[in-house]
Amino acid sequence: MNTPAAADTAIPTTPAASRGGITSGLLLVLALLSAVAPFATDLYLPAFPTMAAELATDATSVQLTLTAFLVGISAGQLVFGPLSDRVGRVRPLLAGAVLCVAASVVAATAPTVEILVAARLVQGLAGAAGMVIGRAIISDLSSGKAAARAFSLMMLVGGIAPVIAPLLGSLLVGTLGWRGLLWIVVALAVAMLIGVIVVVRETHPAARRAEMRELRARTSAGKGELRSRAYLGNTLAFGFAFAVMMAYISASPFVYQVQMGLSEVQYGVAFGANALALAVVSGISARLAATRSVRGLLGLGLTLVLLSAVAVLIIALAPVPAGWLALPLFVAVASLGLVFGNATALALAAARHAAGFASAVLGALQFALAGLVSPLVSLGGEDTAVPLAGIMTGLAVIALGCFAVARRSGGSSTRLDVAEALEL
Repeated sequence: MNTPAAADTAIPTTPAASRGGITSGLLLVLALLSAVAPFATDLYLPAFPTMAAELATDATSVQLTLTAFLVGISAGQLVFGPLSDRVGRVRPLLAGAVLCVAASVVAATAPTVEILVAARLVQGLAGAAGMVIGRAIISDLSSGKAAARAFSLMMLVGGIAPVIAPLLGSLLVGTLGWRGLLWIVVALAVAMLIGVIVVVRETHPAARRAEMRELRARTSAGKGELRSRAYLGNTLAFGFAFAVMMAYISASPFVYQVQMGLSEVQYGVAFGANALALAVVSGISARLAATRSVRGLLGLGLTLVLLSAVAVLIIALAPVPAGWLALPLFVAVASLGLVFGNATALALAAARHAAGFASAVLGALQFALAGLVSPLVSLGGEDTAVPLAGIMTGLAVIALGCFAVARRSGGSSTRLDVAEALEL
């Protein structure tokens, strides 16, 4: 179902330049906003055994600190996204940043695991504001190729944070301890707050909010966009593609160290190489988005992810050395650099009347699928990559299928140039 043409032409079309545009400083702050939550999720994972001992609790209770954070960040996006549509971007963003700093300090100093769980829940709720409103701000200021470029550049930080954070935590936990790692999160939250105060300005002012409220009252614009194939298809493609990466992250210690026989240092090198590849391809995608089809880049990325996942499955089932898994895993992770920024741009361009709510749904889906997928990759034990390969393949098929559905919706509801309907 497409957005009605009348609604499409009635969107307030204030030029991006007159609203300040996306400067490099703003983009850097938005990238930091998107990175704080993933770092808070993954940085302290290597310290779980130490935490259980120091807090005199069991592994299940320590794991609950992660679960509480994921619940908070999923729910928080659904709160702050729609709120920013109603009252503007800056006030909810500031409130979330202040609350995130306070909750982070409580978490780093928590004397008991119960207080730590509660603090992590609030930390997730508050940290979600930066992620969901950051995407909405980009959607306010740009669309089409410019938005795709901005989202891809933002993914250089936000997209690789879930990959880098566990590695960084493993290197620092021996020196800083688990509280030290959580103080790093405090520092990031403070930097986020300072960045919001100094750099971010309102991109969804009262006049624009009033115009959109009037437009939604006269038409089915907002609801129609959120039900459109363009929005739903690209949002689901993003979510399932992100789940591919989370499946890889969750299984990677067992695949590289147990099955391939790599040492901890060698695993860190391999893990870092994949993260670097994701960052490099995200940068390439940002450059290509200026001259190539955004849909074409996304379709290419999803196709490469699927082919790589199938290769992982074939190798996992075949009587060959497990070391062969390294190449298709590398390609799969790198190819996601063509997916995240472009899928986000296409999804939010299809729902410009309700960018905050659209961003909230995209983000909540991202973490909900990640939470569901992560435990599944270990179902077959630590000595086989078949569950990982099967899950990656299934997720990639679904993501590519959702993209195909979105592509059938045509170009008008995505507000991209006609030329972008062409393939690479």
